Amino acid sequence: MPSFSLTDTKYVDIKKAEVLGMGASQFINLDPLPSVPSELTTITQKLWFGRAFLNEDFTLKNLTAQRQQKAFGIVHLATHGEFKSGVAGNSYIQLWDSKLQMNQMRQLGWNNPPVELVVLSACRTALGDKEAEFGFAGFAIQSGAKSALASLWSVSDEGTFGLMTQFYEKLRLAPIKAEALRRAQVAMLKGQVRLENGRLRTARGDLPLPSVLLELGDRKLTHPFFWSAFTMIGNP
Repeated sequence: MPSFSLTDTKYVDIKKAEVLGMGASQFINLDPLPSVPSELTTITQKLWFGRAFLNEDFTLKNLTAQRQQKAFGIVHLATHGEFKSGVAGNSYIQLWDSKLQMNQMRQLGWNNPPVELVVLSACRTALGDKEAEFGFAGFAIQSGAKSALASLWSVSDEGTFGLMTQFYEKLRLAPIKAEALRRAQVAMLKGQVRLENGRLRTARGDLPLPSVLLELGDRKLTHPFFWSAFTMIGNP
């Protein structure tokens, strides 16, 4: 918790929340993220309920418009992120047509309508320095979101797809968000989440893999590199 005295500790049952999922799989000057379409579809249509917007529809204007139309309790952003020490404007999350700079997070007004959880499914979104201790995640909390799930280092496509899938599965059952993350990470550590026979195997079932991940063949995701980068900040 960045500040316990300023944290909204009221409990809200997040199981009733809808997800606004947005992300990009194609970029001009950055590596593609071919798992993002599957990640968004899986979360908003198979594991949870909500709406997904990809590539051309992943703009700041549309993000603002969608939140004004409906009070989504969870906002899930799947894209590239880059944290750079120094001026906050140097760090950004990549949207389709622009960069969302870290100092712009406060303008999003996550408290109106209220957001229970912001998921930043990108690299190094919880990394910070003395000027911005918790990076993008910290700015999300400061702008009104109750909690944020973000990463401390560069993460792999397959590891993120596996962890996010398992996290939303556990979120259905766990009493709090932080416990859902812990259970998801333990499941990966135990080998319950893995790539096998062209499917993502999880503790509760399996899902087809995006075509690019089929090239990886069977793969275990037990190593901490795949799951330990993600951390929960704010109201657990």
